[in-house]
Amino acid sequence: MNNLVKSVLQILKLIRYPNLAIIALTQLLVVLFLIEDTSFFDIISNTKFISLVMSTLFIASGGYLINDYYDIKIDYVNKPERVVVGKHIKRRHVLVMHSIFNGIGIVLGVLVSWWMVGVNMLAAFLLWLYSNLLKRLPLWGNLVVSFLTGLSVFVVYILYRQNVELIAMYSIFAFFISLIREIIKDLEDIEGDEKFGCKTLPIAIGQIATKRIIYVITFLFLVVVLILARALPSFWLFFLTLSIILVFLCNRIYKADRKKDYAKISTYAKIIMVLGIASMIII
Repeated sequence: MNNLVKSVLQILKLIRYPNLAIIALTQLLVVLFLIEDTSFFDIISNTKFISLVMSTLFIASGGYLINDYYDIKIDYVNKPERVVVGKHIKRRHVLVMHSIFNGIGIVLGVLVSWWMVGVNMLAAFLLWLYSNLLKRLPLWGNLVVSFLTGLSVFVVYILYRQNVELIAMYSIFAFFISLIREIIKDLEDIEGDEKFGCKTLPIAIGQIATKRIIYVITFLFLVVVLILARALPSFWLFFLTLSIILVFLCNRIYKADRKKDYAKISTYAKIIMVLGIASMIII
């Protein structure tokens, strides 16, 4: 029994359950606050919505599994205390779980719509391609993960077909914050990535140039928000708050030069994403 509990806990660690909780909460908030004529009871009793959330979580879990499967050697350098694959769970078991989770995610998508099936198949393929190849290339892996993060918000539109502008705005918000965070994580993991031949952005062009790219992305982010969110009643408060937070983040990035600095900044970026998504409660 103890071994079973330990295995379950290791699997939960492997599939990043806090991140999955954020995905599920985000989709719930989108429906609750951006979709008209919905109540909490209506949402949690809607089998199509539950299927949408669960299919997204299974596909995301499959992505985390295959990522750790391919990254076992790199993770022993970058974050040895967090290694699960090969240490607590056999590699072949992880591969089997990856296939099962993707299969469940795609089947659950059928209960929503064929559009959802297509989205899930695309996401599963991109997550495999990211883990197998793209994450070792400059910027491509960052863009794929960020695209899928934004897509996890936008898929709600597939079911409800309302307020596409607002949902798209939050999808773009999630994309940009995720892109910034993914590049920061590359700065954090440069030691292990370089040792195993990865060509991530910091390795390809250097840390200083990578920081400059983050500043450019941050500026583009604010420009996009300025264009898309101007119709919101609380736009200026939202924009001013976001600007201050992003200036703070860029200042921390400018001063950072150690692994632990980037780890803290990565956490800040995740907090910014959560707070940004939560802002839909008051818009």
